[in-house]
Amino acid sequence: MTDRLNVLLIGSGGREHALAYGLKKSPRLGALYVAPGNAGLLTMAEKADVSESDHAAVVAFCKANAIDFVIVGPEAPLVDGLVDSLSAAGILSFGPSKEAAQLEGSKGYTKDLCAQFDIPTAAYARFGDCASALSYLKEHPAPIVIKADGLAAGKGVTVAMSDAEAEAAVRECFDGAFGDAGAEVVIEAFLQGEEASLFALCDGKTALHLASAQDHKPVGEGDTGPNTGGMGAYSPAPVMTKALTEEVMEKIVRPTIRGMASRGAPFSGILFVGLMITDKGPELIEYNVRFGDPECQTLMMRLESDLLELLLAAAKGELEGVKANWSDDVVMNVVLASKGYPGSYEKGTVIDDLSAAEALEGVTIFHAGTAEKDGKLLATGGRVLNVCARGKSVTEAQSLAYKAVDAVRWDNGFCRRDIGWRAIAREKQAAKDS
Repeated sequence: MTDRLNVLLIGSGGREHALAYGLKKSPRLGALYVAPGNAGLLTMAEKADVSESDHAAVVAFCKANAIDFVIVGPEAPLVDGLVDSLSAAGILSFGPSKEAAQLEGSKGYTKDLCAQFDIPTAAYARFGDCASALSYLKEHPAPIVIKADGLAAGKGVTVAMSDAEAEAAVRECFDGAFGDAGAEVVIEAFLQGEEASLFALCDGKTALHLASAQDHKPVGEGDTGPNTGGMGAYSPAPVMTKALTEEVMEKIVRPTIRGMASRGAPFSGILFVGLMITDKGPELIEYNVRFGDPECQTLMMRLESDLLELLLAAAKGELEGVKANWSDDVVMNVVLASKGYPGSYEKGTVIDDLSAAEALEGVTIFHAGTAEKDGKLLATGGRVLNVCARGKSVTEAQSLAYKAVDAVRWDNGFCRRDIGWRAIAREKQAAKDS
């Protein structure tokens, strides 16, 4: 028997619950700890009572508990350099360095990289003050995209369809709505097309294509209303054909890996490639430097390879020749959120029962914003539960997912009822054509 590894997982969301679900299948997993976790995660892992922002405490915990490998889930500790602190202490970890995490930590950094290495993306300009940004808008009318440069928790991006909306978005950034994240603003040309996400596992030299997914950012049906961190997702995304996937790897992912290495900041970890499939071909909208949330949940239910071995190969720089195997099933994730999200919402509402939903074959519920108190399951966040279902088609997965959603007993929850609508329209059209 190969040596078992003690693992510390950093994070508290649905993504981390899904990663724990994947890790638990590995025969090499020893003890699994999570910091800080949530009610669902803590049924699978032991709580590590340390803050992800206290690097010294994380390192001390690893040494005291013989941790062999740390997996960093969220973007904030990556951008904050947690991997650098762990590396300096001789602790193997999965995720990019602070410098490489700038691919998500600064929209402007990524756009400049695209310009330098000829990676297809929307035309853009960067601004450090409100007046020059507003002046630029006069020459570049809507539709146009306004982005806070830094991390804004899935917010901070406005696709402005009117000049007034564009101006308001610029002022909002510079007025401090997103804190330091909005101290600089990137303004981009508006891209028309269909969005999709591609995930690549990287070790600084090699990029291994994993899978595709499609997220649903707006809060309302038909992609209306304000943007959220994601109201649902499914994998694979039918728009990402084999040919298109190879084009993205060749024109976007591999040049990025080569470019980052040439800058002395080799990228190791997960590259989450946000794409717009335009008439001209795929263009990069943004990079994230971690598994997506809610996309990760769909990926972990489809992954047939050993997750721990894959992440270890990336962390050790040993991805060359490695393959990942996937189920052909479609997995859909419908997010149950607290009423009011992404605006203000009540915290601490009671989730009465998940057992009927969880009893359905092919359904797994991942916790995002939950806690347990006095034997009760409480909703503590905006996005609270990820109801995931597998099927042979998007239509089948969607039907099962909403059957499970309707079996959840939580009065303060709501969801979008149309997750997967584009793919279902495609399936209907294909059935008509055949």
